[in-house]
Amino acid sequence: MLALAACAAPALPAPPLVPVPAPLARPVPASARPPHLSQAELRRRRAMAIGDSAPAARPSDASRTMGQYLKGIQDTLLARGLLRTDDGTAIPTTAARLVDDFVQIALRDEYQMTQGRLVPRVHSAPLRRWGVPVGISIVFGDSVPEAQRGRDRAAIADYAARLGRITGHPLRLKDEGGNLVVLVLNEDERRAIGPRLAGLVPGIPGPDMRAIENLAPQNYCTVFAYSSGTGASYTNAVAVIRAELPQPLRTSCFHEELAQALGLANDSPDARPSIFNDDEEFALLTRHDELLLKMLYDPRLRPGMTEAEALPIVQAIAAELAR
Repeated sequence: MLALAACAAPALPAPPLVPVPAPLARPVPASARPPHLSQAELRRRRAMAIGDSAPAARPSDASRTMGQYLKGIQDTLLARGLLRTDDGTAIPTTAARLVDDFVQIALRDEYQMTQGRLVPRVHSAPLRRWGVPVGISIVFGDSVPEAQRGRDRAAIADYAARLGRITGHPLRLKDEGGNLVVLVLNEDERRAIGPRLAGLVPGIPGPDMRAIENLAPQNYCTVFAYSSGTGASYTNAVAVIRAELPQPLRTSCFHEELAQALGLANDSPDARPSIFNDDEEFALLTRHDELLLKMLYDPRLRPGMTEAEALPIVQAIAAELAR
């Protein structure tokens, strides 16, 4: 079973993209490494000496164009008073609001696979969440400078700890081999990720790899989550974050996609105050969203429940949380 969520740009013209694919990784040849340093020491120095690290791979025209486009989106959103960073508690959250939003966000899908293609089509879905501990590994493209990697790792580690506290479900950052893979890639690296992606997310369907490689310019981050067979318990997920994203839009993508990867897969135009709303009013997970995550991982609910089965329990949980 697949669930897909994407963060899309507002109604702005798409940028002209230059098809200049580039390899994802360019390993440093052994002859270019200082012969007196061990590999462990090299890794340690790369981790510690952020300011002295080798320069990031030079972006192509396509990546530079994408960066300008995303900067324009962020500027537009901020000028409109969007991408708020408060927790939304100034906006009252009632039990009825929580129930309605939970049904729309946790028990709906915004995309459907039709003839091998993902198409926007909201439809009912069973309740989904993780049944195994979540290990988050981050894969950076060569274009991401070490300083930015450090900021991204810290932001994701802090957020994962927060999500774990909210849900009571184990989440932790891993160096590699995670079952939730976060790809931070620029335009060129994402287009060439297919062969490596098959190893990072074993069993990922071919259409999903192509959807990631050909991600529309208007989608600046997305996540695919998977369960085994026809089950509803997630076992794997992959999130795609455009490396060209500026802050705070970059942090907003981390917040939305990782929360959606936990099972809140849909968006709703009525959800407020919430990041699960494509109006981009809020950049960061709100108190309202925390309550939705608490509801999702409440032990009274179980993966696979239909709306009819879940609704009475959801109403009882919401009444308790909204007191």
